[in-house]
Amino acid sequence: MLTIAALQEFGANTSEGVERCFGNEEFYLKLVRTVPAEEKFDLLAGALQKGDLDEAFEHAHALKGVLTNLSLSPLAEPAVEITELLRARKQLDYSQLVGQLLEKRDELKTLCE
Repeated sequence: MLTIAALQEFGANTSEGVERCFGNEEFYLKLVRTVPAEEKFDLLAGALQKGDLDEAFEHAHALKGVLTNLSLSPLAEPAVEITELLRARKQLDYSQLVGQLLEKRDELKTLCE
């Protein structure tokens, strides 16, 4: 079951995230529950596999916005790094960063169940 305490243990800055949700803890948790099903994770991985940096940037940037607004630091940190590398159009192996992002997404999914 997803709780504020579980998210704090996960590494999320829940006080900041709840504040962005007008102090409404229930609303914050509702939004966090939607994150694991966000299709942008898989679209980002697919775009990087294809080598399409422009498409990958769009997906990474969208994820960065959602994850930082919800203060989900364990997910936001790799999303920010990927976004900034893609913004600079860096040709490199993103598999480790994407792997870290997907691993944290899966951890969050487990918390949400």
